[in-house]
Amino acid sequence: MPRAEETTLELDLAALEHNYKYIKSKLHPSTRLLAVVKAFAYGSDSVIIAKKLEKLDVDYLAVAYAREGMVLREAGIKTPILVLHAQPSNYSMVLKYCLEPSLYSRRVLLEFLKSAKAEKQKAYPVHLKFNTGLHRLGFSENDIDYIADTILDRDELKIKSIFSHLAASEDKSEESFSNDQINCFIKIAEEFTAKLRVNPFMHILNTSGILNFPEAQFQMVRTGIGLYGYGNEARFDSELLPVATLKTTISQIHYIEPNESVGYNRAFRSEGYQKTATLPLGHADGIGRQYGNGKGSVLINGKKAPIIGNVCMDMIMIDVSNIECNEGDEVILFGKGHSAETFAAGANTISYEVLSGISQRVKRVIIGT
Repeated sequence: MPRAEETTLELDLAALEHNYKYIKSKLHPSTRLLAVVKAFAYGSDSVIIAKKLEKLDVDYLAVAYAREGMVLREAGIKTPILVLHAQPSNYSMVLKYCLEPSLYSRRVLLEFLKSAKAEKQKAYPVHLKFNTGLHRLGFSENDIDYIADTILDRDELKIKSIFSHLAASEDKSEESFSNDQINCFIKIAEEFTAKLRVNPFMHILNTSGILNFPEAQFQMVRTGIGLYGYGNEARFDSELLPVATLKTTISQIHYIEPNESVGYNRAFRSEGYQKTATLPLGHADGIGRQYGNGKGSVLINGKKAPIIGNVCMDMIMIDVSNIECNEGDEVILFGKGHSAETFAAGANTISYEVLSGISQRVKRVIIGT
């Protein structure tokens, strides 16, 4: 890997391919795979990641919002794109860029029908989401008759899939609840296909679902965090490779005396003679204040150095008293050798948050092919 000379998010496409193939190895040959590339592909680069996945023949891509799909289409992505939370105000964009919306309530169903009719669409592909226990978005089982009455005699829409989302697929203590969700989804699907006389494909599994509930693959599964190297369990993490490595360098080293302070509000005070290093990134780059005051740590020359004082907008200070290092040396915040899961745990959060929070001002560098 190239040595960092500035704050850089290194994206390893060979690691992405490894993770994609590992997840594919868990699927039946006929099971479709949808890759989630929302939120700049979990903080990396959605266009670069989507292009690599398209070369790997991924079946579907998914984004959260229509503008994310627009960016992919304008970059030349041809793979079908599911928009998980398309807003009615963006339905014209959905139609213009041939995006496939998730419809999840009576209101949005009517709104999209109106938009499709206005654009003279016929058999436009849509996906219907059902709530089976997560209680974020989704039709209820009681909405099936309404859906049938609304669209059976209409030709604007074609229902490509029905889907749901597991609430706790990574949690062994909630295995019974996950199975209840799966069984609820099966019941909904049976009633839906009978009343609407259609046969859409079904999907409910996310990354942890793929790994823990293989019997519920149905016709498609969705993976997000797994593609980027995290399986929510140590036994799966060991099989995956981090795609993103956040690196920076030491800007300056200070030698401080007892009872001197470091950073804003004098949040850190030395108890003895210490050596500190200042790094050129901060909460404007996605490393929030919750990582300060010893909660987070970084890796220098293979050794952990705690973050001290308050995280600043553009700088972080670390304690390197027991580490041989110099100004200009490389620092790893997370990635290979110091996972985002480990980094996030120090601040009592999760890999998803730290990965997706890396700001766009951080330089992206691509390695691998």
